[in-house]
Amino acid sequence: MPPPSPTPIRVAIVGGGIAGLSAAVRLGELSPASEVTVFEAQPQPGGVLRTLRDNGWLIEQSADNFLTKLPYATQLCETLGVADQLLETDPARRRALVVNLGRVTPTPEGFLLMSARTIVPILRTPLLSWRGRLRLLCEPFVPRKRDDSDESVASFARRRVGEEAFQRLVQPLLAGIYTADPEKLSMQATMPQFVEQEREHGSLFLAARRQENRVRGESGARYSQFVAPREGMQSIVDAAVRRLPAGAVRVAAEVRAIQKTARGWRVEAPDADPHEFDGVIVATPSYAAAALLTGVDPDLSSLLDQIPYAGSSIVCLGVREDQLPSLPTGFGFVVPAAEGRRIIAASFSSLKFPDRTPSGRLLIRVFVGGALQPELAELPDADLERLALEELRELCGLTGEPERVVIARWPRRMPQYHLGHNALVDEIFALADRHPGLGLAGAAYRGVGVPQCVHSGQQAADRVHARLTGEAGT
Repeated sequence: MPPPSPTPIRVAIVGGGIAGLSAAVRLGELSPASEVTVFEAQPQPGGVLRTLRDNGWLIEQSADNFLTKLPYATQLCETLGVADQLLETDPARRRALVVNLGRVTPTPEGFLLMSARTIVPILRTPLLSWRGRLRLLCEPFVPRKRDDSDESVASFARRRVGEEAFQRLVQPLLAGIYTADPEKLSMQATMPQFVEQEREHGSLFLAARRQENRVRGESGARYSQFVAPREGMQSIVDAAVRRLPAGAVRVAAEVRAIQKTARGWRVEAPDADPHEFDGVIVATPSYAAAALLTGVDPDLSSLLDQIPYAGSSIVCLGVREDQLPSLPTGFGFVVPAAEGRRIIAASFSSLKFPDRTPSGRLLIRVFVGGALQPELAELPDADLERLALEELRELCGLTGEPERVVIARWPRRMPQYHLGHNALVDEIFALADRHPGLGLAGAAYRGVGVPQCVHSGQQAADRVHARLTGEAGT
């Protein structure tokens, strides 16, 4: 007789964002007979990935693309059968813009976050004074750091490229990614590649020159590596839900408590009886995970609660193209804190990818709040709209009133990778590993981007599956 089939494992996933859904899909790949239930507190899955489609408008309410340098999101799209829908950005506008003395100005060609690749654009940029340009060009002569201690982004940037380049280039470019305070942001947790470049080459400039130049003509960010689904980011979420068995994703199902039992785990959700599972993956913000796991492991809960968060609001404005004096030459602009303005950045979403608006229309997304101006994100809708319009009128010459306004609020949704973050996360995962069948996933730990969140969910699925079955994940 053939050996009896192993009993299917039952796993609960708390949180139906992209990390939780990725974990569910992964478990289905590892063990097709497994029984997975995703509990999502909101009325729809996807977490912050939400796409509004209406009368020719496609409006992303959070991330509107993802980076292909890390393969995880692209591979997930392949698994879900939507990779053929991925669009690249318009090559004609692949450059970043930054506000300087009230004017939107291109960043120097070849400048990527903190590293200059060529000299001439630095010499010509109006973003820096002559003193600032010369200080930036002296970067190869700055001694490398002598120890491996963590360092803030602000400290690293000032040390390597100077105060002016930090304020006028590095800080605003990073604010567009992390909405964070660079004085507190951990270099090792957010940009370890630059730490490694300094360690290996002694200079960011020399490291860049020695690498193969695959992004000639771009600046600010590697826009050639950004892609988005034709039907919006939510289409990845929808495809993931379709991939799972019917009824596997439960929405409007906020988990009230997680308990460890002699046989596994009990999850209390808003229905008649608690649910029993062999394993549980918590894919919520870390503060929510802390509240759920207090009774399981107070030490783990305390550590999870130490990861701070910031919030922001996004004002999405649909206007006619003729309401701008001329169309921007880039995909958007970032605003240095030194400018003293009330917005973090603005993105011209319909210039990145086609078919986001009706003909002759432009979609602008304005980002407000973050760690440096948290009170602005909490303004009433009318005040947020007024603020965004006033800033765009002063910076871009926008005229008239918008045809569409959509405001997306994301309070306490961006984890802040402060100094010591990597060590904190290492300790969190060491404590979590003491509990067989427990996994953690999400943006709080090893990266805030969509690919990192996908990978986080997959790794949690691998760990939980391996602990429950004794088999290594793929």
